[in-house]
Amino acid sequence: MSSIQKRITPTLVLVLISLTAFAEKKENIKKDIVGKDHIVLSEKDDASDYLILNNDTTSYYFEILNDFDDELPEEHPAHDIYNNIWADDRLNPYQTPYNQIQDSIYIDCSEFTLPVPGEVTSDFGRRRYRFHYGVDLRLKTGDNVLSAFSGKVRIIAYERRGYGHYVVIRHNNGLETVYGHLSKVLVKHDQVISAGDIIGLGGSTGRSTAPHLHFEMRYLGNAINPADVINFQNGGGLYNELYLITQEETFAYQQKVQQQLNSRQYYSVRKGDTLGRIASRNGTSVNNLCRLNNISSKSILSLGQRLRVK
Repeated sequence: MSSIQKRITPTLVLVLISLTAFAEKKENIKKDIVGKDHIVLSEKDDASDYLILNNDTTSYYFEILNDFDDELPEEHPAHDIYNNIWADDRLNPYQTPYNQIQDSIYIDCSEFTLPVPGEVTSDFGRRRYRFHYGVDLRLKTGDNVLSAFSGKVRIIAYERRGYGHYVVIRHNNGLETVYGHLSKVLVKHDQVISAGDIIGLGGSTGRSTAPHLHFEMRYLGNAINPADVINFQNGGGLYNELYLITQEETFAYQQKVQQQLNSRQYYSVRKGDTLGRIASRNGTSVNNLCRLNNISSKSILSLGQRLRVK
């Protein structure tokens, strides 16, 4: 064998190994998505891969994340999806209704790290007087809280009657996560972090009666039930490394919330009104008025005050 052949042969072996590994990677991704035979993989010139749904022009998610033409993409993770909006004062500055979100979007959750190992103490969904847009996970004050995915810190804030000390992180996979009721925040605004990094310590700040982590997952401001992505009943692992967002299934709860909002009725306080008189006029009770408006029967009413009556 010539010297040239000796040099070429190892190179060919490496190429064959790489091609085999790439084929296995594609096959594994296909196997991960059960019952989704309409999904195909396409290769780009740089050998990166991304998902495309046949007859679905809205599933461009992976193509966006593999587009390196924009300058400094690491400055704002997934910034194409969020239209370059980077606000540190509002949880949802996007104001994108769920029915205007691109349908059939796959989120790569492969690097997921469970923020805390505690059990779920309160589920996502409707509570007695309001909607709970995340899950509560048990912890002890001072326990480490970890970032679920890699990304960049967008918000660090405090809400006395809400999240308490909380952090919002925008992730490279397109999701944003919220970590509420922390006793201490250990990251800074615009800090780039990796999945599993400690971002704060657990606590019971804000609207909280016991130590726990309030954990949310959002896409363009719209909450996703974490229990649809994470198998909390079996150790907190993922159901699948690729999570499919659809308007019909992922955001079905929003239709129910809207129906509930549409059924509410309000009354503006007039001169001479009392809680008893307002209750009588609207076919309800003083106790119900107090409950709906978080007031007491001795609260002083002001002209024009808007009270919920149903």
